[in-house]
Parts: sequence; structure tokens; C-alpha cells
Amino acid sequence: MKSSVKKTSKSKTTKVPSQTELKHALNFFAEAGLLKRVKRSGWWVAGIENPETVAEHCFRCALIGYYIAHCEGVDPFAVMGMTLFNDIHEARINDLHKMGHYYIEFRAAEQKAFDDQIQNLNAKVKGELSGMRQSYNQQVTPESIVARDADILECLIQAKEYMDNGYPVAKTFFKRAPDHLKTKTAKELWKTALTWDSHEWWQSVVKFER
Repeated sequence: MKSSVKKTSKSKTTKVPSQTELKHALNFFAEAGLLKRVKRSGWWVAGIENPETVAEHCFRCALIGYYIAHCEGVDPFAVMGMTLFNDIHEARINDLHKMGHYYIEFRAAEQKAFDDQIQNLNAKVKGELSGMRQSYNQQVTPESIVARDADILECLIQAKEYMDNGYPVAKTFFKRAPDHLKTKTAKELWKTALTWDSHEWWQSVVKFER
């Protein structure tokens, strides 16, 4: 005879963070919010006065990375994590264009800013973010390679959009960046983008009256 007593699954106990830990998390969220106002400085040299923000760049990097990861058969969520946090340090030290990097050793400052940003976070979160950054910098894992490709491709797509919107100098960015793409998917996307009209998507949605 079967028992009529229903088995209940054991619920996992959630450990509520301390008030101090929660405040550190809120501070981190607020700091990340600053990236919504930090402009991508590289476009200023191309005459673009109001370029996209770092937050906007990271958001689309994550979308591109997610897509490429699926095509390349790697973990899309690991890729998204790397792309979303890759430029978090710029909340403290701002975005510096490549011309500035030529004169200033910026990598050490980026790492120092990042280490300081995460030092008071939940230990598990801190460890995961540190691991993601290390993986991205080393460029050994398939996910890190896809994440880097997503970053490069986002810049290239942005350059194509600026060119289509009347900033021909943006085409200068086409010269070297494509050579750094490593995955087949990213390379094919860029090859297609060269002859692609960036206004195509909305023109196919909006039905104009004839």
C-alpha cells in the first residue's frame, strides 16, 4: 500500500547578507551606474561630440557575445559576464582612447581600480568577478576569446553606424581592428557588416506611405 504522505523537498536556506555587506553592494551598483554617463572617448577624435556611453557599449557587447557564443558552441553566460564587467574600472578612471594609451601605461591602473572596486563585495561574487577578469585578460579560454571578439565587433559596428550617419572619419577604425577578430563567426559578421546598411532594420519595420 502506497503512503498518502507527500514528500516535501528540502528548501535551501538562504543566508541573508549583513547590512554592511548590502551597503557595499549598493555602493558597487551606484558606481556601475556612473558608466551611464562616461562617454567612449575614442570617437571624439573622429569629430563625434556626443558618442555612446561605456554602459551602452557594454550592453551591446553582451548581446553580441551571447550570439557569437551560441554560434561558436561556448558558454554564452560566461561570455556575457565578461563583456558586462570588462570596463567596470572606467567608473573610476574614465575611458581613455588609444592615443592616450600610447603615452600612458594604463593597464596597471585598470587592474588597481578593479581590485579596489570589488574588495568589499560578497566573497563569492568577488572571487567570480576576479576569475572572469583574469580569464578575459589571459585570452586562453574559448569564452574569453569570444568576449574579446564581441568587444571589438561592437566598436566596429558602432563605427559603421557613425559612418552611415554622416561621420566618414569613423571608417578609419575599420583599418586595424578587424585583424584582431579570432572567431569565424565574428569575422563573418564583420564581412557582412561592410556592405550592410545600419538603417535597414528600422526601415523594414516602419511602413512608409507611398
